[in-house]
Amino acid sequence: MSDDLSKRRPQDASKVNVNETWELEYWSNKFGVTKEKLKEAVKAVGTSAAAVQKYLGK
Repeated sequence: MSDDLSKRRPQDASKVNVNETWELEYWSNKFGVTKEKLKEAVKAVGTSAAAVQKYLGK
């Protein structure tokens, strides 16, 4: 049985990876922000999902 690639989730949900297109899509949807805003947040506070979430006020 092959993997269902439409149901992707990050392997490490504690880190935001904006370098993979599908992860960028996942995290921007999760936080309800644009991809550009998500990249800005990661640049400002790093890749910690908790820090990004706090930065975004979510």
